[in-house]
Amino acid sequence: MQATTSQFRFLDPAVLSKIASLELVARTVVEGFVSGLHQSPYLGFSVDFAEYRQYMPGDDIRRIDWKVYARSDRYYMKEYEGETNTNVYLLLDISASMGYKSGPLSKMEYASYLAACLAYFAQQQKDSVGLVTFDENLVEKLPARCRLGHISSILHILDRVNPTASTEFRKPLMALAETFHRRGIVVLISDLYAPAADIIRSLRQFRFRGNDMVVFHVLDPQEKEFKFSRSFRLEDMETKREILMVPEEARENYLAQLSAHIETIKKECGALGIDYLQLDTSRPLDYALYTYLVTRRKSM
Repeated sequence: MQATTSQFRFLDPAVLSKIASLELVARTVVEGFVSGLHQSPYLGFSVDFAEYRQYMPGDDIRRIDWKVYARSDRYYMKEYEGETNTNVYLLLDISASMGYKSGPLSKMEYASYLAACLAYFAQQQKDSVGLVTFDENLVEKLPARCRLGHISSILHILDRVNPTASTEFRKPLMALAETFHRRGIVVLISDLYAPAADIIRSLRQFRFRGNDMVVFHVLDPQEKEFKFSRSFRLEDMETKREILMVPEEARENYLAQLSAHIETIKKECGALGIDYLQLDTSRPLDYALYTYLVTRRKSM
């Protein structure tokens, strides 16, 4: 049986923006998401998934997973169960450009919610999870742990992120990669506002050390569509440089450059075996989790 999106109750980001507690956001999204997963044999966030197939006449009934049967009323044979206690490292871009928003959630808020959900989800799967925040420097580094109270430390860091500095990938991330002595899953959450060559060079360092990698590219709908209707003064959130923007004249060139940037990153990630997922801040977070698991399962 394969999961479908109809099995999940996706949560509008506008609703999440009204929830004051980051922990409550993470719990609400993940527990609702997991309840949807329980209707299918999709399990696990780790490098190795638990693999199931439907029971066939003649199969050894001792290999039936009765917990899955209790949730789904269907018989599934457990063929392989992945290792637990994988290290999951969340790398969160907190540069000034992440503060942009055209709707209820900024990219920073959306990315923080996503990081909180992934951390909570990983902990539920008994994986060790760590968090690194960066802008032009490494700002916070919390090692991967799987112990009581660790999720609270992660949420505390996420609660106080302040996107004010410029973006830099090479210096902080390449220095960070050298400190990773145990392989795991490295998850980058960023709007990727940096030269594509710098981004890929940084990601390559983690891949060369044997890490599995996922890139969540977070964009605001206006950044993707550029549907501004009248002229306005545009200020770069990182350099503070201002220019007069005439949408009718700039739209075509802007969208072409954005598309080229995205395609370059997608192509290079594909060549390195890195999963690339583009997220829109108007899309539900649990949909992002679902899309991630489907993408990872197809790549296994």
